[in-house]
Amino acid sequence: MSEEYVKLVVEGTTAKLILQRPKQLNALNQEVIRQLDAHLTQLEKQKDVRSVILCGEGRAFAAGADIAEMVDIDSLQAAEFSRLGQKVFAKLEALPQPTIALIQGYALGGGLEVALACDIRIAAEGAKLGQPEVSIGVLPGFGGSQRLPRIIGQGRALHMLLTGEPIDAQTALAYGLVTAVVKEEELMEEGIKLANKFAKLPAKALHFIKRAVYEGAETDLERGTAQEAAFFALAFSTNDRKEGMQAFLERRKPEFRGE
Repeated sequence: MSEEYVKLVVEGTTAKLILQRPKQLNALNQEVIRQLDAHLTQLEKQKDVRSVILCGEGRAFAAGADIAEMVDIDSLQAAEFSRLGQKVFAKLEALPQPTIALIQGYALGGGLEVALACDIRIAAEGAKLGQPEVSIGVLPGFGGSQRLPRIIGQGRALHMLLTGEPIDAQTALAYGLVTAVVKEEELMEEGIKLANKFAKLPAKALHFIKRAVYEGAETDLERGTAQEAAFFALAFSTNDRKEGMQAFLERRKPEFRGE
């Protein structure tokens, strides 16, 4: 039986996906990615889980892909590894629940790529984020060359990708790569606070927002707004929409049930 490299812990309405290869700074090998895939399949079906936190055990969030595993593979094996990571990270991005990456220490290479597939990223003071693949003769293989420019803009992304140089947490905040920087000892507390906010909001509306944003990013404005209208209409078929509007009119707090 393989070692548990990704642990799933569900606490109330919040799920935590914990990368736990601390001696390797949570470097991502094929087994880590497959275990992550299995947990994501489980979370897709758990309607009682309202948000997902992704974090790393020890001194780093994830220091990158496992170079020791990659050093002797050929081009065909590299393509398979790339497609595996891309497929699993796409599944992470497509989860119905909001996802929060909590970054301490290092989020480099594949480590940053898995964080980019989350909806929200929060960094600890002193964290370093980067795509250093060029320094070992390759480029990102798990979606980094595509998601990073979409999040921080092409110019800044190209600077990071072409130089391979990491940025610090405050620069990541200025770039919009993370939405907050907190003390490392407060990182999980900040993530839980945000998760608790999501637990009080209508789950289907949150899912529709994610889909509208991600699917709209792949098309032009006209088609994107048409998709928005379709999701807007779908939201009107939910019980939570009725509850939200009725509560507003009655000047009370809504009680959303995820229906």
